[in-house]
Amino acid sequence: MVTGARPARATFWLLDAPDSLSEQSHFQPDGTGLGWVDDDGIPWVDKAAIAAWEDATFALEAQEISSANFLAHVRFASTGGLKPQNTHPFIQDGRMLAHNGVIEGLDRLEAELGDHRELVGGETDSERFFALITKQVDAHDGDVGAGIAAAARWAARELPVYSLNVIVASGDEQWALRYPETNPLYMLERGPGGPGGGDRLEHTSTAAGRIHVRCGDLAEAPAVIFATEPMDDDPGWRLLEPGELVHVDAGLNIESRVVLDGPPTQRLGLADLRPRAAASQADEPKAS
Repeated sequence: MVTGARPARATFWLLDAPDSLSEQSHFQPDGTGLGWVDDDGIPWVDKAAIAAWEDATFALEAQEISSANFLAHVRFASTGGLKPQNTHPFIQDGRMLAHNGVIEGLDRLEAELGDHRELVGGETDSERFFALITKQVDAHDGDVGAGIAAAARWAARELPVYSLNVIVASGDEQWALRYPETNPLYMLERGPGGPGGGDRLEHTSTAAGRIHVRCGDLAEAPAVIFATEPMDDDPGWRLLEPGELVHVDAGLNIESRVVLDGPPTQRLGLADLRPRAAASQADEPKAS
């Protein structure tokens, strides 16, 4: 969620308490994280690996943050163990990233990273792809959108890919990429007060392991929100096109373009994934 030049005070619950912890125990998140950008443009992340619902106190408790740029994530692990360093969002060079999907061929990816391999502290495909984005941003003179597009094109051409859905947050801007059509990614341009006018933001994703966010400030201010599913009944939710990259700037102006217009060269299906990765992608919320 990005709110432009006006910071908003929002309360997040990264997991809503299930009706029965025992009944939900077969579908446990592997990590949760909340990222935000402070008034000086510095990103911060509060996150934890979660091995069982009984250890989910961090995610179940309300976290109130004031920011113009938020990034919340629930992880269902496809690559890497249950460790904080494998939990999203990740931070590199003043930017945050969360990823939904699976990328294979990590040896090939690491070779492409070169010196940018030093940015990777964990085991995930997501953090390695983030390092590739960072490398490409550097190669494109700091142009974040160009870096995301170049990294995604390289991965689509060179690596086995199931999904490359990513959100990148920096300062008071966000970028969101959906590729290919495997996993959904939605966008909402929310006017002040929502469709009814005067309403605070009250969003809860419907899938197990859901994220809940409440923001009274958005009764009087606009916002742009990205999510893996529509989080309320607002008719403005739009599914991004496959290969579409969206940029939201500090004024909440939106630029959208298709940066990949075909499938990955080595496209993966569920049957091609390792059992853990396949299980993480088979049910919503999708994996990271």
